[in-house]
Amino acid sequence: MWTPDAQTERKRRLVARRYQVMRHRMRLKNEVHSILHAHLILKCPHADLFNGRGRAWLAAQPLPDDERAAIDRHIRELDRLAEDLALLDREIAQDAIDDSAVNRLMTITGVNLAVAAGIMAAIGDISRFNSPQKLVSYFGLNPRVRQSGLGAAHHGRISKIGRSHARTMLVEAAWTAAKAPGPLHAFFVRIRARRGHQIAAVPWPGSSPCFAGIC
Repeated sequence: MWTPDAQTERKRRLVARRYQVMRHRMRLKNEVHSILHAHLILKCPHADLFNGRGRAWLAAQPLPDDERAAIDRHIRELDRLAEDLALLDREIAQDAIDDSAVNRLMTITGVNLAVAAGIMAAIGDISRFNSPQKLVSYFGLNPRVRQSGLGAAHHGRISKIGRSHARTMLVEAAWTAAKAPGPLHAFFVRIRARRGHQIAAVPWPGSSPCFAGIC
């Protein structure tokens, strides 16, 4: 059994902490949106509710005092988490700056530094996977297969067995790649026409623009 070295373990811890911070930020933002929805306040006219213009609009909305206090707490926590995220991104970038595999992954549309570093931290020594299919299984991106005897095999949803945060990053990268002009977008459109947009985005071999590019 392969055992990751100390450097790989450190990279995995940094990526996992970043993932936790991102999830916490998303929960806080969803709670703010939930408060607005509960009081029948229309959608923010600005692209981002949590930038300068969005916050100015948010401050002008009529809300009960307790709800306003809750939103203010969430905003303060978001600002604190933004500082934590910046520190983690700096550490991840310092570790990945001379990593040729990370730099190579970043040439793929939709794969930024955080995604590339997270993927490589999860993989570790890629030579331990003797085929793309084994790597896919490690990420839990292989479709479930049901087959009885000599009957036809039926492929279902992905197994989701493996590192969830790495799988999430791959899916996000796939959606980004699907929206950008280029061959990956064309690949996504072809699969979407036959199988639907969810299957076209989920990265397993033969189905995803993102994973097709990485493999």
